[in-house]
Amino acid sequence: MVLSAVMLFMMLAFLAFTVDTGFLASSKAEIRRSADSAAIAGCWELFDGLVEGKTLAESEADVAAEAGRYAGFNRIANTTPGLSNEINSRSVEVGYLSSITSNSISTNASLPFHAVRVSVKKNSQLNGEIPFFFGRIFGDSGRAIDASATAVMARNISGFTTPGNCHETLDVLPFAIDLQTWNTVNMNTAADTYTYNPSNGTVTAGGDGIREVNLYPQGTGSPGNRGTVDIGGANNSTADIARQIVYGISQEDIQDLGKDLKFNSQGSMTLNGDTGISAGVKDELASIIGQPRIIPVFSTVSGNGNNANYTIVKWVGVRILNVKLTGSMSNKAVIIQPAPIIARNFVISASETSTSDFVYSPVLLAR
Repeated sequence: MVLSAVMLFMMLAFLAFTVDTGFLASSKAEIRRSADSAAIAGCWELFDGLVEGKTLAESEADVAAEAGRYAGFNRIANTTPGLSNEINSRSVEVGYLSSITSNSISTNASLPFHAVRVSVKKNSQLNGEIPFFFGRIFGDSGRAIDASATAVMARNISGFTTPGNCHETLDVLPFAIDLQTWNTVNMNTAADTYTYNPSNGTVTAGGDGIREVNLYPQGTGSPGNRGTVDIGGANNSTADIARQIVYGISQEDIQDLGKDLKFNSQGSMTLNGDTGISAGVKDELASIIGQPRIIPVFSTVSGNGNNANYTIVKWVGVRILNVKLTGSMSNKAVIIQPAPIIARNFVISASETSTSDFVYSPVLLAR
C-alpha cells in the first residue's frame, strides 16, 4: 500500500508535467502563429500606405493597428494577446533591412527591403504568463513566452522570370522612358497637374503631391522611335502591343524574346526598339488609366526605328493618368506618375545599386 501510494504520487506528478508541458508547447506554437500573421498583415498594410502616397513614418500607426488586429485573431492559451505601444518595449517596428537574414531593423531608406517586425509576449507585465494546471501544486504557476516575426517586401527588383503557364502574365508595358526624365520625378522637379484617388480609381485635374511625366513626346535620341520596345518577336504588331498593354507580357512573349526580362551581372539588359507609340493603341492605354504597371527605364539608345537598341537599367512602377494620341504632335501625351506595384515572377537584385523604383515583391516572411 505504501509503495502504491508512492507510485500513485509519482504518476500524478508525471501526468501534471505532461499536461502542463503539452499546454506550454501548444501555446508556443500559437504565439508563433500570432507573431507571423501580425507581421505579414502589418507589412501588407505598409504597402497599402505606399499606394496612398504615405511615408513609412506616416504609415507606422496604421501598421501597428493592423498588426495588433491580426495578433488578436490568433488566440494564445485561450486569451487574446495585445501589443505594446510603450516606447521602450514597442511590439511593432517599421523600417528597412539590408538582407532577409539581417537581424536589426534600420531607418536607412537606401536599404533594399521594407520590413515590419512584430514581437508578441505573454509575461507578467503584458498579457500574463501561460498558466500551469497542475504545476501550482509544486509551486510553479506558469511560464513567460514570447515570439517575434519579420515580414519584408523586396524593393530592389532586377527583373522577371518567364511566367509558369499560359495563364500567367507580367504587368510590364512595352514602353521605355529615359533615365534622365524619370529622375525628374524622384527629384520632384517634374510637373504635378493630376490627382489620382486610390479609393475610387478616378483621375482629376490638380496636383496631389505625386509628380508626373509625359511618356510620349520625350526624345530618345533615336530618330523614328519614340520609346516602344519589343518584348516578344522582332516584329511585334500593333495588335501584340495592344494585347500586352491590357493583359501583360505572356509566357509566349518571353519565349519569342529568347531571354528572361532580367539584368545581367552588370545591372543592365538590351531590348530592341519598335516604331513608337501610335494612335492604334490609345483605347487600350485609356482602358488601364489608374492601374499600376511596370515600365523599363533606359540609360542609352543606339540605332534608328526598329533597329534601335535600348540599354535597360531600371524597372519602375507607374500608372497612366491621361492619354491623348490624336491631333498635332505637340498635343500628344501619355501622362504617367509613380505607382507602387507588386511584381509577379520577380527576381530580387543581389546588387546594392538600385534596380527598381516603386516595384515590390509580395510580402515574404523572413524570420
